[in-house]
Amino acid sequence: MNLLPTPEVTLSDADVADALERAVGIINPLLDVLYGTDPLGLKRRDTDLDDGPLDKVADGLSWALSVADVPGTRGWDNLDTAARIRWWVRRVGTLNTVVVASPGVFGALARGLPIQDLLGFVNQAIVLCAVARELGVTNLDTQVRMLAEVLCERDLSGVECGEHLQLEPLPRTPLGVAKALWQLAGLFDAIGDEIAKRPHPRKPLRYLAMLPGIGGAAAFFGERRALERAAEDACRWLEDHPHGVGEDSGPSPQS
Repeated sequence: MNLLPTPEVTLSDADVADALERAVGIINPLLDVLYGTDPLGLKRRDTDLDDGPLDKVADGLSWALSVADVPGTRGWDNLDTAARIRWWVRRVGTLNTVVVASPGVFGALARGLPIQDLLGFVNQAIVLCAVARELGVTNLDTQVRMLAEVLCERDLSGVECGEHLQLEPLPRTPLGVAKALWQLAGLFDAIGDEIAKRPHPRKPLRYLAMLPGIGGAAAFFGERRALERAAEDACRWLEDHPHGVGEDSGPSPQS
């Protein structure tokens, strides 16, 4: 509840497009880091039976990364497009959903705070851009329009998007990733009510999430399914708008 009355502000399509343009300008370099970071050379390490103890540890880590199908590993190479999309939703999306659902442990108290919607919006935007890239859509204009329609219920067909957006490389460090995520949260916070339009958990789980204690678990499963629905909606939208496929206005996923 606001202590002082404030005027209701309606964002224009151009305002939403501007925020989402800057968002994809952060998300794509962030995804490049997730694809390409391998400072220890573990993703494609060749094992040697004569290795010493430290090398055997490295071999074990390399095997674990490949079994987990991390992008850039031989395990990743063996996945088809549908499996790669599931990886982003179930592995990265689920990990992020733990953070998104964490305010739910406070039950109804968390309902008065915008943090869960904000975190959920960031999570869904990252995964949906990854899904688009796996489908060959690296065109930034198309990614912006997809996010606007799937997450904000906005049709930006009459707005010019992403044509002059320049992507800046992201430092391949934990600090660089944290800074990018912080910038994303700030950008989406600036568009206020738009983040509340994203796909949400179904009502039964939303009510359970209001209960202290079990609210965290209910919020997790609700947010997980909401993310899956968002990814499904994104795939359908991209299938209906094939003009953005293969138009390389940004970095493409590494195979």
